[in-house]
Amino acid sequence: MNALDDYGYSTHEVLNQPPPLCDYDAFRTDETLRRVVDVFDAGWASAKLSEAGRTVGSAHVQELARQANRVGPELRTHDRFGNRADRIDFHPAWHELIGLAIGQETHSLAWTQERSGAQVARAALSYLWNQGENGICCPIGMTYSAIPILRRDSERWAEWGERILSNRYDRRQIRASDKTGATVGMAMTEKQGGSDLRQTQTYATPNADGTWSLVGHKWFFSVPHSDVFLTLARTETGVSCFVAAGWLPDGSRNRIQIQRLKDKCGNRSNASSEVEFRGAIAHLIGEPGRGIRTGLEMNHYTRLDFAVGSAGLMRQAVAQSAHHVAHRRAFQRALIDQPIMANVVADLALEVEAATWLSFRFVAALDRERQSESERLLGRIGAPIAKYWICKRAPAVVVEALECHGGNGFIEDHLMARLYREAPLNGIWEGTGNVICLDVLRSMAREPGCVPALLDELRQARGADRDYDRFVDVLDAELTDLGRHEGQARRLVERLALALSAGLLLRHAPDPVAGAFIKARLAGPWAGHFGDLPHGLAVDTMARRAVPNLV
Repeated sequence: MNALDDYGYSTHEVLNQPPPLCDYDAFRTDETLRRVVDVFDAGWASAKLSEAGRTVGSAHVQELARQANRVGPELRTHDRFGNRADRIDFHPAWHELIGLAIGQETHSLAWTQERSGAQVARAALSYLWNQGENGICCPIGMTYSAIPILRRDSERWAEWGERILSNRYDRRQIRASDKTGATVGMAMTEKQGGSDLRQTQTYATPNADGTWSLVGHKWFFSVPHSDVFLTLARTETGVSCFVAAGWLPDGSRNRIQIQRLKDKCGNRSNASSEVEFRGAIAHLIGEPGRGIRTGLEMNHYTRLDFAVGSAGLMRQAVAQSAHHVAHRRAFQRALIDQPIMANVVADLALEVEAATWLSFRFVAALDRERQSESERLLGRIGAPIAKYWICKRAPAVVVEALECHGGNGFIEDHLMARLYREAPLNGIWEGTGNVICLDVLRSMAREPGCVPALLDELRQARGADRDYDRFVDVLDAELTDLGRHEGQARRLVERLALALSAGLLLRHAPDPVAGAFIKARLAGPWAGHFGDLPHGLAVDTMARRAVPNLV
């Protein structure tokens, strides 16, 4: 005992701090996710999802994520002899994390299971792993979204397909033919164009052996150590899509020079880069001059994955805050038992539940689109709606959840600080808010069946709530005049997202969730902040429901 303790000076007995939220099953403790999986025909994957839930909820994975973000990737442009190397060094924790996620088929399950609900099951894995470490979810999501594109080229798929589908992660930065598994990256964006891919300046020259040589500068190349990557370049027929290996058949690095790694404010464990193609060897994939269309098809998958990922990130933030306020006491009561805090937590939980149903509804449309044209149309317009709204709401949810922790939430030792930096990212990748909302309008204009499919989906919940019915009636009238919506595209997409979320909650969520969401978001003016649920709702019940049950 310290001598000062004899005088009553000991200050390090901690009496009023919550235990860490760890070593729990993030799937089994998430009532909403379990219900979503059952409703959308993926209940067969529950055992796999529970395994993933235990992994991401473990203290071990939480420590790996901390380490991977504390020591980020480092670029090695040259080896010790002065030879150009262009390799990325990662903390071992990053490799272990992505190995665990790939081992659970988070990148491939949708394409290896020929059964109903396969897309939903894979999305649930992504939702869970976004609660573990977001930095590994970028290469996993890109690999997932590239698979259907690569499969169309039988020669390329024969070369790489088995390794891309493999659940054996291989960290070595060598040619893919010598590896047990491979990941796929993307390099689309350039300095002068940003989201306007028509401004692509990289050009491609055909070679005698059927390959192409690419010359250009890519402003964002996500995961530049990928074994295979997709990119855009200009040919005589227009902007075309190409696939290239990171390393050539002779074992040498493809003709790519990494100029720098981006020093991002979040997503710090993951490598994003700026590169130059100096005659990089590639193969044309898809139709010449139709590369942007090919890229947009991949975007459809990645945008949905970002919506799901942001919902998962929000779930982690709210689970952490609900756990904290259930154990922290002030003024002789647990924080969660104080009405103003219960209102905040219940409101946050409503947001997460709505986001989860909204994102997975359009993932379910992927499972059903081959059998139903209306599902295809609904998924086409629903993906950008979900991507815009959920990614836009994620930062607001995380900020409020962080505030529930007080000052501790703003300390780098705390998981909330990492979630705070991460939250805005998915709203930027694969199209910022304006781009996504304009895409919703384009979908309505180019595929007239999108609007009827959307309205049919909304009408399925009619008659269950008067406020919902009135809201949908107004939306129906607004959708008859699309020409006037461009300046108010964000407002329209927000209202569509709220209506779709409310309809899904009315059909699938338990009482009192749907009614509370509608009264707070649809029935009258909504300020957009949290803790504003009106009097008379079962706030205490909803707040307590948000606390992970660790038993």
